Amino acid sequence: MDKEVITTRVGIVGGGPAGLMLSHLLAKAGVDNVVLDNREHDVIANTHRAGILEAGSVRMLTDTGVDGRVLSDGYEHRGIYLRFDGVSHHIDFKELLGQTVWLYPQNEVFVDLAAARRRDGGDVRFGVSDTQVSGIDSDNPVISFVDADGKAKEIHCEIVVGSDGSRSKCRDLIPEDKRVKHTKRYPFAWFGILCEAPFSSDELIYCRSEKGFALISQRSPQVQRMYFQCSPEENVDEWDDERIWNHLDDIVSGPDGFKLKRGPIFEKVILPFRSFVQEPMQHGRLYLAGDASHTVPPTGAKGLNLAFADVALLAPALVEWANTGSTAQVDTYSERALKRVWKAQNFSYWMTQMLHTQADADEFDKKRQLGELHSVVSSPKTMGYLAECYTGWPYDLPELMEED
Repeated sequence: MDKEVITTRVGIVGGGPAGLMLSHLLAKAGVDNVVLDNREHDVIANTHRAGILEAGSVRMLTDTGVDGRVLSDGYEHRGIYLRFDGVSHHIDFKELLGQTVWLYPQNEVFVDLAAARRRDGGDVRFGVSDTQVSGIDSDNPVISFVDADGKAKEIHCEIVVGSDGSRSKCRDLIPEDKRVKHTKRYPFAWFGILCEAPFSSDELIYCRSEKGFALISQRSPQVQRMYFQCSPEENVDEWDDERIWNHLDDIVSGPDGFKLKRGPIFEKVILPFRSFVQEPMQHGRLYLAGDASHTVPPTGAKGLNLAFADVALLAPALVEWANTGSTAQVDTYSERALKRVWKAQNFSYWMTQMLHTQADADEFDKKRQLGELHSVVSSPKTMGYLAECYTGWPYDLPELMEED
């Protein structure tokens, strides 16, 4: 039986925030595209992930007509706390740079983008299977897949974008002799919880202690997200609520008497992480965006923001190609995107090494780490560097992205 053929300009493999944002921006500029994802919509929408959005990411949601819910339902934060030796030190982004960030969970970003594509008549297909991409070295790549109803179909397109996440299959389409993979693995992971409790702090707390690292994050006035450093092999079933809360309180304890506000824990998960970059981010008619090409430790809050920054470069490049045939911007996409990627890798690595404890650390290592933290909080210039990296390096919002 012949497969149904769908013809479009750009085929996007991966319907997470990066793929949907790209689809939205291309559609605004009149560039036809189709998005595929092997996950069901509700699975993505209900996968709880923390989210700190840089100002640029917020503008991409609000100024391009996706949705303004981030401004009504999100929480603007003007800084973070670095806590060590039992004392909290506020890094005030607003005072240092005039910038802020927004707390808005990544799955809510997805919900807004998916709703915007439905509203605007976008062709987004969730729950597909057997996705295969071929012909990226030709002028007419093909994406074959089986839709959610079990029907085999093909997308005939001119460009393929791989935004299919950290387990990307698209990135492996780049020939081995044309790609380089850089990987840095860490000897620790995060033990993450979701709990029913009020805010323990007005802003996020990044805490370094002799008992390891903890991040006191947030989600809503009623539900909180928190993490503590653990072994990648840790078993969540060995940790009941009381043990978790006691351990977190041990990490954040100090002479100021600070205590976390407790509540029932309804999710426990181990989150291993790594630093990873595959370069280049393009080959032939294939372009990579987001986690398909790079992942960072979550300590620097860069993952989703870096994916949106990729899209901010790729969208106008593809629009120029579609409208004029010029490849000037698409030809340099990888080179331009990787500059920001490596800056984000450096910042995320720095934050991770500065705040986590190493099992083999000696007294020199521990005191040097504390010396680094004291150097940060005692220097306005160093705090300014941290604030600049955390709030995000600015980029222009191209005219095609602005809402009419």
